[in-house]
Amino acid sequence: MKATGFAARTADGPLAPFEFERRAPRQNDVVIDIEYCGVCHTDLHLARNHFGFTTYPIVPGHEIIGRVREVGSGVARFKAGDWVGVGCMVDSCRHCQPCHRGWEQDCVEGPTFSYASTDRQDGSVTYGGYSDSIVVREEFVLAVPDGLDPAGAAPLLCAGVTTWSPLHRWKVGKDSKVAVVGLGGLGHMALKLAKALGADVTLFTRSAGKEVDAYRLGADHVVLSTDQAQMKAVGGQFDVIIDTVPYDHDVNPYMPTLTLQGVLVLVGYMGPLGTPVNAGGVVHGRRAISGSFIGGIPETQEMLDFCGRHGVVSDVEIIPIQEINQAYERLAKGDVKYRFVIDMVTLKA
Repeated sequence: MKATGFAARTADGPLAPFEFERRAPRQNDVVIDIEYCGVCHTDLHLARNHFGFTTYPIVPGHEIIGRVREVGSGVARFKAGDWVGVGCMVDSCRHCQPCHRGWEQDCVEGPTFSYASTDRQDGSVTYGGYSDSIVVREEFVLAVPDGLDPAGAAPLLCAGVTTWSPLHRWKVGKDSKVAVVGLGGLGHMALKLAKALGADVTLFTRSAGKEVDAYRLGADHVVLSTDQAQMKAVGGQFDVIIDTVPYDHDVNPYMPTLTLQGVLVLVGYMGPLGTPVNAGGVVHGRRAISGSFIGGIPETQEMLDFCGRHGVVSDVEIIPIQEINQAYERLAKGDVKYRFVIDMVTLKA
């Protein structure tokens, strides 16, 4: 099936128009015409080969919103014209323990990602959402609730579920006190979702001047984490801290702000921590450091349904596909509030 998109062909070259073949639809597949696609920092990392394993050409994009064009004979949940979403995964083994528990992101055999991955049946390369269409097996297609802004919903497929999953796991609700470290694409979604769940929400930031945005996005309080007096004042307060910082940083200053049996959850950084964690800050108070990686398909659908009921979407800047290289430059500088989303109609230009 012929498709058109934008691809990176080298680590240092621009993304440019690219024609390629999508795999032929199977009986359990959904063919989707893509209307919006979010731009995630992972897209930038993989396009620029920051992890060292990118194979070119690569078509990024895993925050996909579109309409169903057609479905295979075995598809029961969707029909032509439905608003649907596709996130970071398009398949998994579906028989290991994590898959059976709805944690396909932790598939023992490894999930098939939306791009830069390998189809489990025919070995073809997967291409992402910076394109006009995509073919995905039914089980990995999400229903987008009626009334949810499709452009603002696109980042929910990655940034949304990445922050929803730990909030859900640690049972955040109206009696919870939650803190969020960092105010970027992930951080702003963590604020919105925690507030919608009814929690009392605090933003930790190293930079003054974030208050106006933080309060608008759902924070009840803002704490400057470089101010020792402010940090001491919130000692022992938080049940859950969602740490969205995407680079190596010292987590020790946040540990004393947790309650008895509180947990700090890393969602933004997956490398080694340069500053060793002080075990005393964990042992005293029965505190924990945990981690969370995106989210499974069932909880992604649960998150979308919740956002539909509460009107939660990402704050986005909509761009034409022709500006993707400038968007990458701005993304690298942190110059976006809070997520770029590509209007894929512009691909026709």
